[in-house]
Amino acid sequence: MAKLFLGIDSSTQSISAVVIDCDRRKVVYDKSLNFDQALPQYKTQNGVLPNRNPLVKHSSPLMWAEALDLLFSEMKKDGVALGNILAISGSGQQHGSVYLNDQAAGVLANLNPKKSLVENLKGVFSRKTSPIWMDSSTAAECAEIRKKLGGIKATATATGSDTFERFTGPQIRKFYKTEPKAYAQTASIALVSSFMASLLAGKIAPIDHGDGAGMNLMDIQKKVWHPDALAATAPDLRKKLPPLAESWKVVGPVSPYFVKKSGVNPHAQTIAWSGDNPCSVIGLGLIKAGMVAISLGTSDTYFGSMKHCQTDAHGEGHVFGSPTGDYMTLICFKNGSLAREKIRDAYGIKDWKKFGAALTATKPGGNGGILLPWFDAEIVPRVNKPGIHRFDLDAKDAAANCRAIVEGQMMSMRLHSQWMKVAPDCIYATGGASDNVPLLQVMADVMNCRVLRIEVAKSAALGAALRAAHGWLVQAGEKSKWENVVADFTAPIPNSEIRPNPKAAKVYDQLIEKYARCEREALKRLSEKS
Repeated sequence: MAKLFLGIDSSTQSISAVVIDCDRRKVVYDKSLNFDQALPQYKTQNGVLPNRNPLVKHSSPLMWAEALDLLFSEMKKDGVALGNILAISGSGQQHGSVYLNDQAAGVLANLNPKKSLVENLKGVFSRKTSPIWMDSSTAAECAEIRKKLGGIKATATATGSDTFERFTGPQIRKFYKTEPKAYAQTASIALVSSFMASLLAGKIAPIDHGDGAGMNLMDIQKKVWHPDALAATAPDLRKKLPPLAESWKVVGPVSPYFVKKSGVNPHAQTIAWSGDNPCSVIGLGLIKAGMVAISLGTSDTYFGSMKHCQTDAHGEGHVFGSPTGDYMTLICFKNGSLAREKIRDAYGIKDWKKFGAALTATKPGGNGGILLPWFDAEIVPRVNKPGIHRFDLDAKDAAANCRAIVEGQMMSMRLHSQWMKVAPDCIYATGGASDNVPLLQVMADVMNCRVLRIEVAKSAALGAALRAAHGWLVQAGEKSKWENVVADFTAPIPNSEIRPNPKAAKVYDQLIEKYARCEREALKRLSEKS
């Protein structure tokens, strides 16, 4: 019998399933269901409930439960060998929270397969909707928690990140402040990941260290709930949180509900679910310190792996637990592809091939020209007033500006990842712009390390499936080295390696000092104007 493992990703807009065959080292099934299209009765827009307040972003946990039901129904209809699945794990959109009352544990333990999950779960929620990662309505709560913990540096040192509006702790505090009766009736607070794992296992599931770190509630060093953070957030919070667990923790066998209803293997194990970012780290193959992925999307995201925990004193970067048992970092730069696109369009450059040609036609360092491309408010560094800033750069020179924006973005990544104290020795490039070879050459030169392209369409779902395989191997007492688990599944595109040019690398070693000075000067100017 083939060793099959199922990974499920419950994201903002959809739910996805990936089944892997560990003997053949292949993905054998891949399916996604869009919430808006598959479940129109919830009236979501891109998976989110409309709200008059643009800062409030909630979704229905019943929608996620119904989507899980529907996904298993689709897998059964598609002939997936669910009876051969050995373990299931999952990925949930990070930071979102679900609030359950004291009936939930009993209902989960006795799910009736003759009814839908939605019918089973009616009456178990102390809060009808769930705030998700897009919600930015908790600025006041972030400030309150941060102040109690001693400021940005102290908060990041304690929990792995400064308080952020989308993080779970500030959301819990807002719930406690605005709906104290409903908070008092809450017996258990879950993340999206642990809620979905609870449905699968038929019991309240633990929160894994990877997703738990995205709450501003976990001691990032000790990987236990942080008493001061709990006290700063809401009363009696410790009683309402499930235990924390390693990412390979076996929650228990799959609930009889799925066995009887969908034909899932009754011996299949539910492995603790994690957040989408920790799962993506595995899906991208980032299993060792020094391995980095840069996702070139609407925002540019820098994922890194660390053996020893380091935190960002400026509170710009995030540290989460990695499913390997080590640590992962995430740094998000808001001005990514859209900023590159604005420069391209401003100079009438018609396509990305010509944009790449402009990079090739100019020399590394661009004669010292610096461009800070803050077209939108930036996260790293924190810039509230949008605007671009040029230093020793002719605004009329199209090619120079094309090079300057890419160099600026890459130098910003290099500069703002130094707190990790782990220089990358290999970068996996992914996302829409990763097929632009001249851009990747700049990346390799600025970072002074080799760059490889990787194409993983559903890195979170694949990472969840690989985590299921790893958790099953650990429990079975078999060899469970991560190198063996991810082998072949996360291989880079053949012949895609780009090596740094030693002469160009030396140019950037000097230019980054100027870039840092220019950034400090621009930030100072902005602070003086405000």
